Amino acid sequence: MIAYIDCIGGVAGDMLLGALIDAGATVELPDLGIDGLRIELGKADRHGINATTVTVKGAPGQPHRHWSSIRDQIDAAQLPSRAKQRAQHAFERLAIAEGRIHGIAPEDVHFHEVGAVDAIGEVVGVALALESLGIDEVICSPLPFGRGFVTAAHGRLPLPAPATLTLLEGAPIHGVDIPMELVTPTGAALVRELSTGGPPAEFVPRASGFAPTSIARRC
Repeated sequence: MIAYIDCIGGVAGDMLLGALIDAGATVELPDLGIDGLRIELGKADRHGINATTVTVKGAPGQPHRHWSSIRDQIDAAQLPSRAKQRAQHAFERLAIAEGRIHGIAPEDVHFHEVGAVDAIGEVVGVALALESLGIDEVICSPLPFGRGFVTAAHGRLPLPAPATLTLLEGAPIHGVDIPMELVTPTGAALVRELSTGGPPAEFVPRASGFAPTSIARRC
């Protein structure tokens, strides 16, 4: 089974997970060593289209987490082997990109409290959703990039965010005149790791799912 991701409005971890769940995937996060980790689902209407929203939550007071500790947490979780491999590889890409931007080793990259919880839940959730749907291959449309700036943990950053741009080196992208962040580092890491190519010339849809563009932040 092939999943085609049409990223007309960009991509983020929660958007991708929401679209997969909207297409029929079921996701139950295992014990990942994070207090209170859970996925909350909702619905949103965008121009008459009913879409699924996803919010990853955890208990307050989460610590900063390094890639090395996140890798151990995923490795210790009870996950199907393919889902575990997909999650580990996506996070590894993210850590390598962040490490390159900040000039540190990937193992030393730390993810801030909320960002770490969100990213872990989204990456593992997407891997489980693909497994639930029996997806063997993922293909993806070119990604749109807005312009301007976004406020992040390290301050005000240009768009596309440096880590996002690093993750998508060699991938097809196109610029749009929208002053918003349309692709997040987590979304970029997932599609870069999972996708094996662009849109097929011909295919027969078996299910479809929608998620709203929830990551746009005005600059």
